[in-house]
Amino acid sequence: MSDLIRWFDTRRSPIEMIERLFEGDVAASGIRVEQLVEGTTLVVRAELPGIDPEKDVEITLGDGFLEIRAERQEKREEKDMGSYRSEFRYGSFVRRLPLPDTVQQDVSASYKDGVLEVRAPIPEQVQPSPAQRIPIARG
Repeated sequence: MSDLIRWFDTRRSPIEMIERLFEGDVAASGIRVEQLVEGTTLVVRAELPGIDPEKDVEITLGDGFLEIRAERQEKREEKDMGSYRSEFRYGSFVRRLPLPDTVQQDVSASYKDGVLEVRAPIPEQVQPSPAQRIPIARG
């Protein structure tokens, strides 16, 4: 089933579809990220609100990719006089980002206010040697 068809699943209520339209559908689009370079450090920021980073997030680096996996579980209960409503929302998310070949393994991560930040040092570019003429020996 394609993501678009899943998004417009007819079992969803019209209100839920409108909420998903305005909130953005993280399940269909993956984890939203911002990737930039600060000096000699690659910085990746990922929006992951409402999760416990120690239990719900796994970050791996290898094969030229940074992979962020997260799982969200949320339970909401509403109790009024004579009624009770319980709602569960959960899902797994993954985002693979290609990395420059020069990214080193010394990577750090932090989580604050719903944003995961991953920092990876990038060694400075080695300046190419200027062209030089190579003498040919006869022999």
